[in-house]
Amino acid sequence: MKQGEHREPAKSFRDLIVWQKSHQLALAIYKASSSFPKEEIFGLTSQIRRSSVSVAANIAEAFKKRSNKDKVRILNISQGSLSETEYFLMLAHDLQYVDTSALKINADEVGRILEGYIKSIKNSSY
Repeated sequence: MKQGEHREPAKSFRDLIVWQKSHQLALAIYKASSSFPKEEIFGLTSQIRRSSVSVAANIAEAFKKRSNKDKVRILNISQGSLSETEYFLMLAHDLQYVDTSALKINADEVGRILEGYIKSIKNSSY
């Protein structure tokens, strides 16, 4: 997109880049966590999957909220879930379950985009 061009408003949460990136992160985490030890199925495997899915799910939920205040509140929950996911990635790395370097980069990108999305909502007559 060139400077000065405007993007069409999103018609669905699926149109949001932040949702697309967070969904891709959740898919990648599902794939990576499938190689975790079997004894982690109800532990770290379940937790990292749940937290990563929560990031995208909360973005989807926030999209339908009518007030900007409600949108921001739910997007803050998404940020919390992302922080949880980042910790679980650190733990998986420290336990030497999987190389998490690409996943960390993806999570950082989601965090930056999510922060920008929240700021844009706050700036549009919060």
